[in-house]
Amino acid sequence: MKSLIIIGMGGQSKVAADVALRQGYNIIGYVDDNCHEGNPSYLCSLNDFINRVDCHIHEVFIAIGNNKIREEIVKQFNSLSIRYATLIDPSAITSPSAVIKEGTLVMPGSVINANSMIGSHSIVNTSSSVDHDCIIEDFVHLSPGVHLAGGVTVKKGAHLGIGCVVIPFIRIGERAIIGAGAAVVKDVPSKVTAVGVPAKIIKKHG
Repeated sequence: MKSLIIIGMGGQSKVAADVALRQGYNIIGYVDDNCHEGNPSYLCSLNDFINRVDCHIHEVFIAIGNNKIREEIVKQFNSLSIRYATLIDPSAITSPSAVIKEGTLVMPGSVINANSMIGSHSIVNTSSSVDHDCIIEDFVHLSPGVHLAGGVTVKKGAHLGIGCVVIPFIRIGERAIIGAGAAVVKDVPSKVTAVGVPAKIIKKHG
């Protein structure tokens, strides 16, 4: 049986653990910077984990919804011999021609269609759909019920809110935020927040 250590003990870790168990993993325990004394599943803080060579023999999954924090943790682990688990729920439908890279979570009811690519350490949340020829870069979060039409590109670190939809061949820029329920009908530049139907930019990020 494959063994797994999960980074994070919030809501994202709960759903990731469910997928991991359905994939046949044995969960060794959880790493979190908030001390969880009394919880038998709690292993140690993040810094302690980095120094615990005995933990590095297990696969690791970073179960944190915030894209930026996931990326920062991966950077901290760069000098370590970490093997990242890729968690794909058995109920998800993934095309044989789709590529799903390491450290990514694909939640129940999701669909990833032909020739699409999902980057590393991304989240395809519950009942989301990624149609043909989409490119989802690293550290992206597609919230529950997001629907991408064919040929959409989502750049690194972008976050698409629950229930938003994107028409074909749209490009969503790096670290852009798309609000819940938005309809994206034209390209969205990097580091902005866009909301509404149709989606309009309401804020630029630093």
